[in-house]
Amino acid sequence: MLYEELDLLIKNCGELLWGWPLLVGIMGTSIIMTIAFGGIQFRYFMRSWSYLLKAEEEVSRESTGDNYITPFQAFVNALSASLGNGSLAGMATAMYSGGPGAGFWIFVLGFFLMSIRFAEVYASTAFTEKQSTGLIRGGPMVYLARVPGGSWLPQVYAFFCLMLTFVTGNAMQCNSIATGLVAMTAWNIYAIALVMFIFLCYIVAGGAKRIVRVSDAVTPLKVGLFFVATLFVLIYNASSLWQALIVMTQHAFTQQAVRGALLGYTMQSAMRFGIARSINATEVGLGTSGIIFGTTGSKNPVRSGIMSLATTSISNFGVCFLLMWLFVATGAWQSGHSDIKMTILAYESTFGTFGGWIVNILSMMFGIGCVIAYAYIGRECWSFLTKGKYLFLYGLIFCFMALFGALVQAPLLWNAIDIVNAGLIISNLYGLMWLMPEIQKGVRAFYVHDRKRN
Repeated sequence: MLYEELDLLIKNCGELLWGWPLLVGIMGTSIIMTIAFGGIQFRYFMRSWSYLLKAEEEVSRESTGDNYITPFQAFVNALSASLGNGSLAGMATAMYSGGPGAGFWIFVLGFFLMSIRFAEVYASTAFTEKQSTGLIRGGPMVYLARVPGGSWLPQVYAFFCLMLTFVTGNAMQCNSIATGLVAMTAWNIYAIALVMFIFLCYIVAGGAKRIVRVSDAVTPLKVGLFFVATLFVLIYNASSLWQALIVMTQHAFTQQAVRGALLGYTMQSAMRFGIARSINATEVGLGTSGIIFGTTGSKNPVRSGIMSLATTSISNFGVCFLLMWLFVATGAWQSGHSDIKMTILAYESTFGTFGGWIVNILSMMFGIGCVIAYAYIGRECWSFLTKGKYLFLYGLIFCFMALFGALVQAPLLWNAIDIVNAGLIISNLYGLMWLMPEIQKGVRAFYVHDRKRN
């Protein structure tokens, strides 16, 4: 009884926070930044990929020690953090709650949300501080100190981000892994939770260096497997793809009459879950990518910001939207499932029972990669809040969250994630909007230099 009451309370808080004001605020901020930065995500979309291939050129002379990561490693870890079960399971939740229209808003708003990703990475590499150890660090904890409320806002952000690493980056990932394995194998869920706990203990015990090294190895594998498997499903369901796009567009603008025509209720539902799950899956606006890029010591914030656009492209368009498209094209969205089981049905339409194994392998790889990347992000937040103390305690708590996540029910986790995400995005967007004039100056200077060079 207590569990149900807690779940209902958290759900109501999440729905209150993710009402029209926050949706309009996110959309408005992304549009304003798109205009202020001259549509940088459109003008330099292809350039982001070329910068990625030359990322190692951005390594500064100061960032050569084990305590720094290279720009390419920052890209890999930011991508790994955004490609977790927030995509595989989160898109199913978005489809169940918001309908096919959620997929439409994920696609459309994805282009504008890229401006926020650029801004947070730019700010994280432009506004940095040197610690007592001599290391340079950046991220929302640093640049939020430059805005009104900066005496306490960085601590608030760091606390919410730490909760994000525990819930989104750990518990939810482990929950999806455990749920999928139990459904396919009937293995004991307690044994699965224990194995994940032991694995995380090994990773976290190795510190930042081991975390980054394992993430570098896992990310290419999970991205490659996802796109190969998804391509086969798309080809197999090719005849339904166009009609699926039509259905998604139609549902995006549907209005539902509820005793006097409650204006736009269905539309708000589609936008609310489309935006919320897209942000959770891509990390845009949460500042987590900024934390990672802020440890590179990069001397060119515009270049780093442009390069980071590639992570959003892959996670939002290449993964989130494709999954929503597949749900509609295969009919899985009408299954009544609200979790990763919907994803399994979509792949089973092509691969039969083997599709379930593919999704479970993807879930494990997505989840493991995401947990590892978040272990790094959480470590930075913990270090900020405790001045670098008690890192062993952080590692212990982070590992125990795997046990908790594997055993708790998924709806409670998703509702808690909505509250944490709202706290992060409100504080982060406030800081970015305040710093926007300074970011705009840097962007204009880059445009001038780029025109002279070309």
